[in-house]
Amino acid sequence: MVKVVLVTGGSSGIGRAIGELLSEKGFMVYGTSRNPEKYSDFVSFPLLKMEVTDPNSIKEVVATIIEKEQRLDIVVNNAGVGITGPIEETPELEIKKAFDINLHGPINVIKSVLPQMRKQKSGLIINVTSIAGYMGLPYRGIYSATKAALEITAEAFRIEIKQFGIKMTNIAPGDFATNIAAGRYHAPVLENSPYKDAYSNTLEMMNAHVTQGNNPLELANVILKVINKNAPRVRYKEGDIIQKFSIVLKRVLPSNWYEKMLMKHYKLK
Repeated sequence: MVKVVLVTGGSSGIGRAIGELLSEKGFMVYGTSRNPEKYSDFVSFPLLKMEVTDPNSIKEVVATIIEKEQRLDIVVNNAGVGITGPIEETPELEIKKAFDINLHGPINVIKSVLPQMRKQKSGLIINVTSIAGYMGLPYRGIYSATKAALEITAEAFRIEIKQFGIKMTNIAPGDFATNIAAGRYHAPVLENSPYKDAYSNTLEMMNAHVTQGNNPLELANVILKVINKNAPRVRYKEGDIIQKFSIVLKRVLPSNWYEKMLMKHYKLK
């Protein structure tokens, strides 16, 4: 039986890499995009129009897939948005938007697919979170918060849906070479801001990390391995060794030491 997969945010970056790999491996993949018309030459797998902040849009896409395939086996909650800036200077509207996309969006996708998976008595939901969700990163605090919130919400969700034969796991990537930096909301570097120099320098460093990040295909291969597991773990952390080790350090170091380490890394006083 060919398994049916929904990958949100499937038009580029990690989502596209996941969709292309799974298609090559024989899965029936559907991706989503806010603007699929921009990808008229996209032939790897079908791209459906969906806005994760609109529950009705999500329900329509899920209903379309189920009507065509009669089932839905795997969902990869990949759609997300980056956001940077001093928290004090980040507009409230942009903070709410980040939570709507990175937290409320995945929750609404899960809610929409659960009735079908419950009917099947099977299903796998994979949430793409972030290593940034394990620590409050300077000038990326809101992004860290949205991903941390998704991690904890999914922890509870996973326990609640086990009784129905449905599995859930989180995959937290570090920096991968995608276009997320271009799509982020960047609070502007204000000329008269007390954060000007520190934020500007940190922003350059963050963008460089993404540009020099790992190939998204590496993460796609991890997701394929997770799909083939009978009992996926609660979470997986994927990135370079330093990024993964930073999570261990936070667990074992006194909090003030860890804070100093982060500040030194970002060259903050």
